[in-house]
Amino acid sequence: MARSALMNVMVQAVMKAGRGLARDFGEVQNLQVSVKGPGDFVSQADLRAEQVLRAELERARPGYGFLLEEGGEIAGDDAQHRWIIDPLDGTTNFLHGVPHFAISVALERQGQLVAAVIFNPATDELYTAEKGAGAFLNDRRLRVAGRKVLSDCIVGCGVPHLGRGDHGRFLVQLRNVMTETVGIRRGGAAALDLAYVAAGRLDGYWEEWISPWDMAAGILLVREAGGFVTDLSGGSDMFGRGDIIAGNEAIHRALMATVNKPLVKS
Repeated sequence: MARSALMNVMVQAVMKAGRGLARDFGEVQNLQVSVKGPGDFVSQADLRAEQVLRAELERARPGYGFLLEEGGEIAGDDAQHRWIIDPLDGTTNFLHGVPHFAISVALERQGQLVAAVIFNPATDELYTAEKGAGAFLNDRRLRVAGRKVLSDCIVGCGVPHLGRGDHGRFLVQLRNVMTETVGIRRGGAAALDLAYVAAGRLDGYWEEWISPWDMAAGILLVREAGGFVTDLSGGSDMFGRGDIIAGNEAIHRALMATVNKPLVKS
């Protein structure tokens, strides 16, 4: 598949950062048996990947701004463009030697998502999308799953953890969705979970207390694969609200209704 110049820039950047993460991931697996543990090492791996991505993208597109997980927001001379980057989505998986993590890069133009790359160096899966040009996994065209009722579906989600999120609210959502679906999956990397929706591996996905860099690339992937993505109210303020829900048209609608309904006591 012939890629655009923009997509070539993005793919080259994530591949370079991915080589470093793959090397570091091998080292983390060795550090699991140490007394000190790999925590500090993983933090440095995250920062190194972000530095590589920023340097590569700045060189290719000077003047573009950045929204970075580690480095925060950096204004560019070109106010129309902004890179949104998570250099290591799924840090906890990475920390524990679980090969489910990714680099996520999206480009925003005049406030609209126009290009996205998600790359898992551990599995060599590269997801790409450009607005109006479709979504791909290693050059294979993606479409969201075609199931129409929740009772046939596997749904992904994010789970609040120690010190983050409203645990009671999530448990209500979880119970409601459990009673309507054949399975719920929590992968631990929102970017990959959204990529899985685009690929039809998951029928839907929802999460609250989520940051823009966790979902920006995944939003475009799902849309370009024919799916629907909104915030939990059905609006388009995913970044502002910090929540997201995705699926094909029917599943998006049904999942949103299920996630938002109050707990029905048995």
